Amino acid sequence: MQQASEFGIEDARRVLGDVFAPWVQDLNLSIEQFDIAAPAVGDADWQPGAILRMPFSERLCRNGGVVCGQALMALADTAMVIAILAANRGYRPMTTVDQTTHFMRAVSSMDVLADARVVRLGRTMSFGRVTLLSAADSKPVAMVSSAFAMLPG
Repeated sequence: MQQASEFGIEDARRVLGDVFAPWVQDLNLSIEQFDIAAPAVGDADWQPGAILRMPFSERLCRNGGVVCGQALMALADTAMVIAILAANRGYRPMTTVDQTTHFMRAVSSMDVLADARVVRLGRTMSFGRVTLLSAADSKPVAMVSSAFAMLPG
């Protein structure tokens, strides 16, 4: 395991490319932002996290040209793992225990951003929230809450 102070966005990008299943890698996700440290000016609402982008692809659409919920849920789940890496300041094995998704509107013909924030990083369980946004207008597409079991190793 790397030293906490050494883990950064390039390490997170490496994990994104090396750890996830090939079909998740086929989503072509990219890490846009990786927030480990609170801003210099205190922000009481700040939480560690990450912002990932899922580029639009017709392959992700269901009938009618709408990005399918399964792709959006995979984006949210993956973004939360990367956010936990930021909060943990390094890689740690984990698995999804629960994910609740509230879809608010359809998204089509545009990239989707996932703003994932860690609400609580624990020794055995971690909890987070993800806001999915259309990249074109930054309007919310879905809200996601999740829980992860932190595994040994």
